[in-house]
Amino acid sequence: MDTMTDADARDLVLVHAFRAGDQAALTELLERYQDRLFGVCMRMVNDSDLAQDMTQEAMVKIIHGLPQFSGRSKLSTWMIRVTMNVCLTWRRKQRLRRHASLDAACSGPDSTGSLGSSLADEREPEVEGRVEQMEARSRLQDALSQIEPQQRAILLLRDLHGFDYREIASILAIPEGTVKSRLFRARVALRESMERLEGSGGAASSTGKR
Repeated sequence: MDTMTDADARDLVLVHAFRAGDQAALTELLERYQDRLFGVCMRMVNDSDLAQDMTQEAMVKIIHGLPQFSGRSKLSTWMIRVTMNVCLTWRRKQRLRRHASLDAACSGPDSTGSLGSSLADEREPEVEGRVEQMEARSRLQDALSQIEPQQRAILLLRDLHGFDYREIASILAIPEGTVKSRLFRARVALRESMERLEGSGGAASSTGKR
């Protein structure tokens, strides 16, 4: 286990107190991590209401799993792992549903253009710098949404949350030696996704100027 911080030590005190029947300890523990777990879910699904539901689901799994928590990793690492698994499971189910709906859509009415229209309708005049910042953030989120869920997860864990390779390996249940190679491939995939989006935007802008 990594070097213990005061926060890690407090986590273990709360876990032991909860196991002894102290419900207040559980409440404090969940309150300490609620915002962080919500942040993980939000960046994985990009929907506030859905992220809130997934955070609650993760918390239920955490509560049920605390009696078996071994303490071989930090409690925070274990809780992030549980939460990430909830997100990845949801994304796998969505992919299966999407494949099924695509088959049905092939024989259904044409609905192309609706997404582009809705995005265009929501655009409002803003200060130029703010618009550019919002557009850059939106492109990044769009690019993240188009890469594999496991790639998205490893990027978020490393570049956003700052976990080291050993912690990422623990969270994703993969050998530590494969984290670097997967992270490299994830960054390549993200860059290619960004380039595709920028190329598409550039083409659209050029078309609009004619």
